[in-house]
Amino acid sequence: MTVESGAMHAPTRLSPRLSHWLDRFHSWRRSATWLLAVDGLAVMMAASLPWSTSATSILVGLWVIVVAPIIDWEAFGRDLGHPACVLPLLLLALAVLGTLWVDGPWAVRLHGIKPVAKLLLIPFLLYHFQQTQRGAWVLIAFLASCTLLMFLSWIVLFVPGLKLAHTVSAGVPVKNYIDQSQEFALCAFALALPALIAWRWGKWKLAAGYLALALAFIANMLFVALARTALIYMAILLVLFASRYLGRRPMLALLAGAIVAGSLIWTHSPYLRQRIGDIGVEYQARDISGIASTAQRLTYWRKSIKFVAEAPLLGHGTGSIKAQFERDAVGQTGLEAEMVSNPHNQTLAVAVQWGLLGVMLLYAMWLNHLLLFTGRTLAAWIGLVVVVQNVISSLLNSHLFDFHEGWLYVLGVGIAGGMSLHASRRRRATAMPLPTGVRLSSG
Repeated sequence: MTVESGAMHAPTRLSPRLSHWLDRFHSWRRSATWLLAVDGLAVMMAASLPWSTSATSILVGLWVIVVAPIIDWEAFGRDLGHPACVLPLLLLALAVLGTLWVDGPWAVRLHGIKPVAKLLLIPFLLYHFQQTQRGAWVLIAFLASCTLLMFLSWIVLFVPGLKLAHTVSAGVPVKNYIDQSQEFALCAFALALPALIAWRWGKWKLAAGYLALALAFIANMLFVALARTALIYMAILLVLFASRYLGRRPMLALLAGAIVAGSLIWTHSPYLRQRIGDIGVEYQARDISGIASTAQRLTYWRKSIKFVAEAPLLGHGTGSIKAQFERDAVGQTGLEAEMVSNPHNQTLAVAVQWGLLGVMLLYAMWLNHLLLFTGRTLAAWIGLVVVVQNVISSLLNSHLFDFHEGWLYVLGVGIAGGMSLHASRRRRATAMPLPTGVRLSSG
């Protein structure tokens, strides 16, 4: 029996209806409407972050699904060679490999990957926000959302019944005072550069509006709800802003004015004095029945350093932090008996799990993300604030691994970084010399 030579290799043909819908899909994904949908989801992500973890998680998933069809994967592959893209992926890869040398059930190992998994989005955000012109929309949406939250914070301070969720702190409508302070400080310092630019352009009313909004965010932190870590990174960001954008005399005047304003606020804010005074009370604590934040951190750090010394190169593996504290708590009482999965220091959270190799990747990532924002654009300043804020706050917290602060970092670096890369690419294209013999026409 013979078989016609073409019968065995006949090409698979799609039905006319399926072919029609595939053609329409390819047409849609190249359209301005599809790109608008991608950017709209990014706007909603940023706007939802101050209010809801669930909404943000859902919107992130939707954004990934919608952005994937419009990616030029060849260009994306080239972008992955940039250290700002590859280092987050290497840290995530180390977390995945770290599941192989940890003792414990696989559920714990996989759960340990979750806080690092968000870093996977950074390369996609950096790529997309080099292509789109709507990065500013996302930043404005976050500012508007935080402004609404700030006004509501003042309201619920006096009318607690209007809180949207059960929170421990007065003046905190949703989530907690640490998240709220992180958002408000970011917005306050992001507004500093537009205020300065408007002032230099002689747009006094606009400058006054930006400055008033920035001061409203800061006042809320100092009189309503304050994470004390914010005082550290706000002082550093103030010095950074003054040295970066002001001359010597204006810089000294600004810093002197900040010292005077700080002294006045100290005398008129019992809340601020109490928050600072609590540090001494917390340091003396010996158990967790009262205020013990400072003593807890010192205990966590001392124990974590001991765990790192036991496995300095590769650590104890992904998701191993709680198991180490459980092992060390046997026979202990009070603070020594606490079993936690967060040592409240980003370096130690990485070192316990992945050793010095993990710490080197973490610091290399932070450094290269700082280098993304050496330009003088507004996006570069916002990105710089995001990275500096995360690095400094991570001295007293594991903020890169926390949901809210971690996503604030990922979105901030990805969006502002993409905008900064786009701006630097345009500057290079503009500065590129013309080939010999080529002239620009007078028209």
